[in-house]
Amino acid sequence: MLLRIGEKIVNKQKIHQTVDQILEMRSHGFSQQEVANTIGVDRTFVSRLETAGEIRKGGRIALIGFPIKNYEDLQNVAKQEGVDYCLVLSEQQRWSFVQSKSGVELFNTIMEIIARLRQYDIVIIIGSNMRIKLVETLLDKEVIGVQIGESPIAEDKYVNTEEVQSIIRQLQF
Repeated sequence: MLLRIGEKIVNKQKIHQTVDQILEMRSHGFSQQEVANTIGVDRTFVSRLETAGEIRKGGRIALIGFPIKNYEDLQNVAKQEGVDYCLVLSEQQRWSFVQSKSGVELFNTIMEIIARLRQYDIVIIIGSNMRIKLVETLLDKEVIGVQIGESPIAEDKYVNTEEVQSIIRQLQF
């Protein structure tokens, strides 16, 4: 779509494509200066673009938990607060996940999840005392545990979403 701004004709689609390209390059680790040189804009433009769209500063956050009765509410809170990775399951979902895979597939999937969690700066885990200790041992980073019972937990537990939201907000530096 073309827009007239004073004496100029501006291609709105080209602007959107350029912004998308800048953000894509930045999310893949290119420096602001590298992006600016490639796209042909000032580095300060890249910086101001990021500032305009900034939701939060700080480390990347992952949220995991099970068995959770109000898992959809927690997923919504995670999305609303900009959590980078969210895996929360009810007891039924947890068993479906386990039973849908062979032993090797399950092992590989769990290893992939652990490897993925290691990419985040902070991991919030909602679960039993044993699961929290296990995740703390597996990950060499900040782990925040929200205990919902003693292990083993065999039924869905209600989680106070306001408490989890408060924790997430406190982590936003």
